[in-house]
Amino acid sequence: MLRIVGPDAVTGDEVDLWVQDGVFVPPPGRARPDRVLRGFVSPGLVDAHCHVGYSARGAVDLAEAEEQARTDLATGVLAIRDCGSPLDTRPLVDRPDLPVLLRAGRHIARPKRYIRDLGVDLDDPADLPAEVARQVAYGDGWIKVVGDWIDRSLGDLAPLWPDDVLACAVAVAHDGGARVTAHVFGEDAIPGLLAAGIDCLEHGTGLTEESLAAVVDQGVHLVPTMINIANFPTFADAADRYPAYAKHMRDLHARSDATFASAFEAGVAVHAGTDAGGFVEHGRIVDEVLALNRVAPPRRVLAAAGREARDWLGLSTWEPGDSADLVLHPADPVAEPAVLRHPSLVMRSGRVVVGSP
Repeated sequence: MLRIVGPDAVTGDEVDLWVQDGVFVPPPGRARPDRVLRGFVSPGLVDAHCHVGYSARGAVDLAEAEEQARTDLATGVLAIRDCGSPLDTRPLVDRPDLPVLLRAGRHIARPKRYIRDLGVDLDDPADLPAEVARQVAYGDGWIKVVGDWIDRSLGDLAPLWPDDVLACAVAVAHDGGARVTAHVFGEDAIPGLLAAGIDCLEHGTGLTEESLAAVVDQGVHLVPTMINIANFPTFADAADRYPAYAKHMRDLHARSDATFASAFEAGVAVHAGTDAGGFVEHGRIVDEVLALNRVAPPRRVLAAAGREARDWLGLSTWEPGDSADLVLHPADPVAEPAVLRHPSLVMRSGRVVVGSP
């Protein structure tokens, strides 16, 4: 039996946890633990936008997807919301040796309006509700829709779906017990997504004062993926045939920190997501947390990236009977955020992944 004691990494309140047979248990009275572990305690980080099963080379096999998840786990990521993958990763769900994995199935897009071979391409936008119904059955409670992408006929970002189709599709997901999130870079697609009842926005660089107010009113969550937004100038440089798009992407990038600072200040529920897979390697959650520290206080960011994200995803924290998932830090990660890079212990289901019991 293990006992873990120390300050809560976010609140500073004293934590006293007991672990036996891979789960948290109530304090056992007069029984003595076999070992006492000390440090600043957190429930670990949540990578709220990750693509297990995808890489810069495209789709990977299941063995490589498993290694991606292990890489994330070693950095203190104890839960992943997988925001779309071309690989069937269901064999990685409910694995006590991997992060908790919540799958969104596959991206839903239009032909030539997203990354090739990554999602499901619908020739007729009216087919979106039916495809959402299929993805509800395939995923783990999330649907990923591509809200905007470059329209080469216009030379700039543009919405993929009519507003009425979006509203029907979101209703189908909600009726099936799933939530819907959307990739969206620019401004124009956001009003339709919000009117449809979307649950979360990915990236959200096109948020305006008006749309931020609607996000707050509707309780929509935001996952900025700041370390991928850092790639926007590169995307723009590669798009010299589309000068309006290139200019737009550079502008979205230039004001992104201000946009996300405004989101925090407005009270939007913001979470940390790396967008790992493709342009971003797995294992970079701390880079994302530190990037978010540019736009919000470290204590606020750490709460958003940990317990608040777990609450949002329906994952309880440190209750008796819960899987014994936690991270110990050797120093205060609010006062010294860089300490997040070097956890003294990462525990998943009572098994020590990093450090020594």
